[in-house]
Amino acid sequence: MDQLENIYHDYSDYADSFQAMEQDARASGRTQEFNQEDWFDEALNRRLAMEAKGRREQKAVTDRAAIKAAVVQLGAFFYPPQPKGAMPARSIVMSEPQELAVVPPAETALQVYSTPNGLEPWLQQVRIKVDEFKQVLPELTTKKGRDAYKSMAHRIAKSKNALEDAGKKLSAEQKEIPKKIDAERKRVWDILESWQKEVRQPLDDWQAAEDKRIDDHQDALKHLRDMAVFATPPLAAHVEQIIQDVQMVTLDDSWEEFLPEAGVAKDQVLFALRTLLTERQQHEAQQREIARLRAEADARVKADRDAAIALAAAEQERQAAEQRAQAERDAAAQREQVLANAAREAKEASERQALQLRLQEQEAAHAAEQAERDRVAAEHRRVREVEEARQAEIQRQAEAAAEQQRLAEAREADKEHKGSINRTALAAFTAAGMPEEFAKLAVVLIASRKIPAVSIAY
Repeated sequence: MDQLENIYHDYSDYADSFQAMEQDARASGRTQEFNQEDWFDEALNRRLAMEAKGRREQKAVTDRAAIKAAVVQLGAFFYPPQPKGAMPARSIVMSEPQELAVVPPAETALQVYSTPNGLEPWLQQVRIKVDEFKQVLPELTTKKGRDAYKSMAHRIAKSKNALEDAGKKLSAEQKEIPKKIDAERKRVWDILESWQKEVRQPLDDWQAAEDKRIDDHQDALKHLRDMAVFATPPLAAHVEQIIQDVQMVTLDDSWEEFLPEAGVAKDQVLFALRTLLTERQQHEAQQREIARLRAEADARVKADRDAAIALAAAEQERQAAEQRAQAERDAAAQREQVLANAAREAKEASERQALQLRLQEQEAAHAAEQAERDRVAAEHRRVREVEEARQAEIQRQAEAAAEQQRLAEAREADKEHKGSINRTALAAFTAAGMPEEFAKLAVVLIASRKIPAVSIAY
């Protein structure tokens, strides 16, 4: 029993925050005790914490009682009352397995199933019976033993199905709660929405009528102002008709609060129309004068054009006669010119042929001269290239000699430098008491890098 009580933990334990204590108080119907100012009341917080602690302790007692009841039910199933003189249950092969229907009580089922490992006490009871069954296993070679295996497995299956069915039923019930809440929310929303519309309907009707009345007046004002607006310049007669229509507009109480604005709009429209009428009348008078002047000008142009046509016909005939005489003169001159051109072309062809011969001779002489110049230039280039190669070789030999001299001097300087350092090392060895012969040998061996890990820094 103590083991089961340790396994079954208090799943509803939570921190004694004021918010959690407030939820406990509201759940118990004491909502009037709280407001936001109480969140910082230390005395109230301490009192609520004590109350929350007492409720949790009471709940722990209730839970332990529930566990004990469950253990008693499980024990009654696994250890059913036996008739006097009957054999122990493990040694009896029952014709029909007892149906296991031990499930958490309805009042604590939600807490048990919604708590992590909440069904552990029930599982432990089944496990205890399984372990007891396995301690003394029935013989598989007998029918009674095999029936005992089947009976135990069937009882476990009954327990499994009973707990599963109870959990499914509880889960289905919990899933229906949000649907019921949503249905009630929608019903309340729809009712209050209809009441809102019912209460506001007179105001909405009045506002709609008021908006329509104002819109009608605004439309009338716009129509009045638009009477002075034209897509294209109108005729003066049309403007006069519009002025008469505007003058017929009555300014009375039907305009209501828009009467002053309507009066101003009417005056403005009449002023604009009368100004436009004056402009259009002046424009039409100018157009009529322009049309008259244009007609007179067209008549003069036509008369001048007819006279010009007659004069042009006479001049054209004169020019045609002159052109015919000139054509005859041109034909005779052309014939003479053809003969002259033929003679000139023959002479020019002879001169061109002679000139072509002279040009060919000159080109041949120029080609010979150019070939000789090219030969001389090529000879000069060859001589210059040979000289340049000789000078380059002399320069290279001089540079090589200078480089050999520099390397020799460098080797001599390096030899002198190393000799100076070696002599300094020899002096250090001899000053330390080493014989000069050994000191020389040591310096030679170190300088030739035959002594490992020892060297002279030059």
